[in-house]
Amino acid sequence: VHQSKMDFFCKLGYGKQDICKVLENLGQEALEDDVLKELIRMGSKPQALEHQAQPSQLKLVARGSCSTAPGLKWPGEDGSDSCDSLRPIVIDGSNVAMSHGNKEVFSCWGIQLAVDWFRERGHTYIKVFVPLWRKEPPRQDSPIADQHILEELEKQSILVYTPSRKVKGKRVVCYDDRYIVKVAYERDGVIVSNDHYRDLQNENPEWKWFIEQRLLMYSFVSNRFMPPDDPLGRHGPTLSNFLSKKPVLPEKKWQPCPYGKKCTYGNKCKFYHPERQHQAQLSVADELRAKTKVPLALGKEEERCQCSP
Repeated sequence: VHQSKMDFFCKLGYGKQDICKVLENLGQEALEDDVLKELIRMGSKPQALEHQAQPSQLKLVARGSCSTAPGLKWPGEDGSDSCDSLRPIVIDGSNVAMSHGNKEVFSCWGIQLAVDWFRERGHTYIKVFVPLWRKEPPRQDSPIADQHILEELEKQSILVYTPSRKVKGKRVVCYDDRYIVKVAYERDGVIVSNDHYRDLQNENPEWKWFIEQRLLMYSFVSNRFMPPDDPLGRHGPTLSNFLSKKPVLPEKKWQPCPYGKKCTYGNKCKFYHPERQHQAQLSVADELRAKTKVPLALGKEEERCQCSP
């Protein structure tokens, strides 16, 4: 009896020492329920539960070792970093500044608003092109507002000055639009400007397609930089898809049929019919054939039943 009880509680996972103590206290003829209650009262636990209760020991890795857990990945290792999926931004600084200044003042604050808007979206490559002569003190015929912003953006490696110089008192300015389109084309980015660059489109056919497909126009509404939600028109991509390298296709939305249940196109109808969701969409002719076959079949069965006696 003692051995059978020992085997029974050992199978449950209790230790032999705890079982022997309880059997000595309660006697060899004690019931199994009483022994189990006493084991629980003593605080004894099955060995399987004790292993679960113990905290998992952390595996120490030697310093300098490259070994990591197979399920763990460093941030950006799987290619899911949002910065890699966004297109580079090339801003026409003169166009943006003059638009913010109502074509009267070169407003540097407008450039800062545009840069901040793309920064908040997560774009890491942002370049602004401005002619070098904008560094000069403002004059009556070319006023500049908030000129210190240009210096701050230059320190941040965002603003780039296109070269210009004076020859015999006359200013020789390089064409900054060519810089803008060339850099955006080479980086496969987006041009931010309200200029159409028609002269450069005629100059290079590859640039023509690029300007038509990658030009992002904008508006300023109460010191707020606002690009359109549909940069390429009503039937074009959304703004988020336009600014990303890997556009996300929207889910196909079915337009309900304007005729509803009165539609006679059957399975040839290109619109959505909620009443036919769980039905085989047959044409009207097939539905009529199916309906006519059913009563004919029933009539033949009745004739057979009458003739069988």
